[in-house]
Amino acid sequence: MTDPRPATRRQHRLRKMAGRDPSEHGRAATPLELLFDLTFVVAFAQASDQLSHLVAKGHVGSALAAFAFVIFAVTWAWINFSWFASAFDTDDWFFRVTTMVQMVGVIVLALGIPPVFASIDAGAPPDNTVLVAGYIVMRVAMLAQWTRVAVQDPEHRRVALGYVTTIGIAQLGWTALAIFDVPNEFLVIGFVVLYAIELSGPILAERRGGGTPWHPHHIAERYGLLVIIALGEGILGTIATVSALVGRVGWSVETVFVVIAGVGITFGAWWNYFIVPSGDFLARHPRRAWGWGYGHIVIFGSIVAMGAGLHVAAYVVEGEATIGVVGAVLASAIPVLIFTIAYFALYSFLVRAIDPFHVLLFVGTVAVLALAVALAAAGWTMGTCLVVLMAAPVVTIVGFEAVGHRHMAAAVEALTR
Repeated sequence: MTDPRPATRRQHRLRKMAGRDPSEHGRAATPLELLFDLTFVVAFAQASDQLSHLVAKGHVGSALAAFAFVIFAVTWAWINFSWFASAFDTDDWFFRVTTMVQMVGVIVLALGIPPVFASIDAGAPPDNTVLVAGYIVMRVAMLAQWTRVAVQDPEHRRVALGYVTTIGIAQLGWTALAIFDVPNEFLVIGFVVLYAIELSGPILAERRGGGTPWHPHHIAERYGLLVIIALGEGILGTIATVSALVGRVGWSVETVFVVIAGVGITFGAWWNYFIVPSGDFLARHPRRAWGWGYGHIVIFGSIVAMGAGLHVAAYVVEGEATIGVVGAVLASAIPVLIFTIAYFALYSFLVRAIDPFHVLLFVGTVAVLALAVALAAAGWTMGTCLVVLMAAPVVTIVGFEAVGHRHMAAAVEALTR
């Protein structure tokens, strides 16, 4: 396979869609992929805002149920496009136009997020009509892309038809659930079945069809870029909290603490995530891409929830929340805990081993989170508790820089044996 986009080409004329070279040197995210990712800023912001609003009101159960439903839909849309582009990006006008159509679909999907939260909070079935409409727009474009692969690339025809089948079946199912008045007990069953089709479809298509030529370092970079976009919610949450504090009491030590904590939590999560050279592991063990790629749904969700937790703190400061300081600290601590669990789990999955030193780091991280919540329960100020919470990701950073880097070097060196 050869790179279908020679450096000397300037026109984006229609060209044969064939698989990219999975070992292409210097493969990196394209400007089009970066533009596509920007639409997810809106989707993540909508999910974060709705989550923080319901949590602040004390409606935690409905908030988490709606958030889980929405964050899967959002990240799954991104995953579908990113793996396809890694394998078949031709950057001709057809690929660009279909990508633009998918961007429109993401925006429509984002507009459908508030109705999902509102309906679940009201105890009704999820109002996912607009969300599904966005998915239809995206899926039409995605089906066109996979059909094009099936027609133009005989080597990958079977896997392409597998994707066409599973995507088509899943979308018909989601559309039916959105249009027809389905009883709640059957609605739950429908969700479970469709989630199973969504998650198993790519695995079946890849294994039965011979696989697609995705690029390990390119896909690792793509995931890292979406992590950065999700981390932006932490900055937005910090701004919301600081704005509320300044509006009520002006600049103070407490305000400064919140700024330091919000930026520190975001920065610490970023440092933690990029410690692991995922591209190297995926290049050596491509079959582990499934667990790694799907596991990131939890990573993305927990990072967006971190930003929501900081926004909850703003509601508490403004007197618009019912959960108090302890609730606000928990709203940030729990997403950090979930991120930490997912982070260490994904690393252990990639290396197929559990490092005792990492267990020690995890225990230290949990201890810091517990301390932050305990201080809030004891009556300490929210700013102080958030600064303590900020130290949680620092445990892994210090551990890696002092000792863990040798463990990581040994794991990477083992890939060449």
